[in-house]
Amino acid sequence: MDQPVEGFSKLSKEEKIDWIARRYTANPEATIKLLQQYWNSDKQLQQLHDEFIENTLTNFYLPLGVAPNFLINGKLYAIPMAIEESSVVAAASKAAKFWLDRGGFRAEVLGTEKIGQVHFLYFGDPRQLSEFIEGLQPLLRADAQGLTANMEKRGGGISSIELRDKTSDIEGYYQLHCTFETLDAMGANFINSCLEQFGATLVREAGKYPDFAKLDPPVEILMSILSNYVPNCLVRAEVSCPVADLGAESGISGADFARKMVQAVAVANSEPYRAVTHNKGIMNGVDAVVLATGNDFRAVEACVHAYASRSGQYRSLSRAEVSNGTFRFWMDLPLALGTVGGLTGLHPLVRMAHEILQKPNAPELMQLVAVAGLAQNFAALRSLVTVGIQRGHMKMHLLNILNQLSATGQEKEILIDHFKTHTVTHNAVVKALEAHRALK
Repeated sequence: MDQPVEGFSKLSKEEKIDWIARRYTANPEATIKLLQQYWNSDKQLQQLHDEFIENTLTNFYLPLGVAPNFLINGKLYAIPMAIEESSVVAAASKAAKFWLDRGGFRAEVLGTEKIGQVHFLYFGDPRQLSEFIEGLQPLLRADAQGLTANMEKRGGGISSIELRDKTSDIEGYYQLHCTFETLDAMGANFINSCLEQFGATLVREAGKYPDFAKLDPPVEILMSILSNYVPNCLVRAEVSCPVADLGAESGISGADFARKMVQAVAVANSEPYRAVTHNKGIMNGVDAVVLATGNDFRAVEACVHAYASRSGQYRSLSRAEVSNGTFRFWMDLPLALGTVGGLTGLHPLVRMAHEILQKPNAPELMQLVAVAGLAQNFAALRSLVTVGIQRGHMKMHLLNILNQLSATGQEKEILIDHFKTHTVTHNAVVKALEAHRALK
């Protein structure tokens, strides 16, 4: 049985690779060669990547594409997207082109409030705790002044500190529920630092408070941490046009297309099994832009899906309606994003992505990301209610299948031309490639 390794993080990158390759892979030399192939030849750039995380072995590449022709609030954008799924960039581009001549996308930020909490235990009189926290408010802010001064100069800082009684859920459990404005920063480090200071002030001052003299301890801090659920950090993206302007959609009228779109969204809003896939399609667009711009897509995913469940049932994030002859398709999305801090100033491709987006501030980036999600959802529903999802998806997947089958460049050209008029399935591609090779 293999033994645990001691001091792995202290090994050089080459030693880590050698250890992994020889203990966990069938062909160590091939593994070492593969990992080294993905190193950047620019040693300074490679060191930058190595230092993003611990125990780096190599770089893991994702395609970085761009979806052009997004008209958003009257301004034209090309949106960078980092994603491996074959049809996402194509679908976003197609949706952007569709709405380009129909007024484009509109987006607005509805709120930018971010949240953090100090979770603590207290087993005394709830009224005494409430009076104590009320009187402590000025000192909580004063003790955090060293942390908040620069943020306040820019117009941000602590918005509110509120005591919440959670004893109906857990005995003795209370929160300081705190809201923040972090401007162009995602703000995780700022919020967590403030919360830890609030906790320290709470413990210190509770020890001096006469009404808590019989409690040992007066309060016990469990943890101080931001929340990735930000239902009031919200952005709306939408499109609309007269139903008559939708035109014929793959053999159905504009009116039928609009009606079927509304019904498709209604199904996703009522049926969780459909809603999960529906919203996953939205996140195809959202995550791709969030990743390309150096933001935390895991936090965004967790928040968005919690928001989709806020009614007690998991529902569609998007909405659709036809009113007075106008088709409207829209979505409200909670997004906590940053354009400063983290990887935004470190990763060269992230910096480039922000430049392509014309260096947006955080609220502007929220709008761009939400539009990408709405476009992706529109493209998917458009296919579903007309020709079906597989025709376009499998055509985009064709190259992946051909690469799996080790097709040559010439074979790819011939097979791509062949499947312009044939249905793409894995089996059909295999047979077509075998038939072509048999003719040689």
